[in-house]
Amino acid sequence: MRIDKYLWCIRYYKTRSLATTACKKGHIKINNAPVKPSREVYAQDTIELRKNQINYKLKVNDIPPNRVGAKLVDLYRTDLTPKSEFEAQDLLKYSKDYYRKKGTGRPTKKDRRDIDDFYDENA
Repeated sequence: MRIDKYLWCIRYYKTRSLATTACKKGHIKINNAPVKPSREVYAQDTIELRKNQINYKLKVNDIPPNRVGAKLVDLYRTDLTPKSEFEAQDLLKYSKDYYRKKGTGRPTKKDRRDIDDFYDENA
């Protein structure tokens, strides 16, 4: 099975064209070698893919006949991604410029509505 089709079948990408684009950009590697979308995937291959600033590492257990449900994905792949990748994603979320601690800066529309509700209850 082609790598783009495989990644679509095991639900890492919503469409095959997104998986194809990721291959063309070099975000996907099989056995530490960058691949084209037409590269065949076999059982026991190791796939590394970068998606949403997380480096996933997968081991191919079997080739699915077609796109599988979310509950069946673990039959066809083993996730070898270290937990540190997901922890780094959480840290990145908090380091964004737009992150604003509650009570600092200009109030959002939701904050303003909460303030208005508070005053209406006390009036």
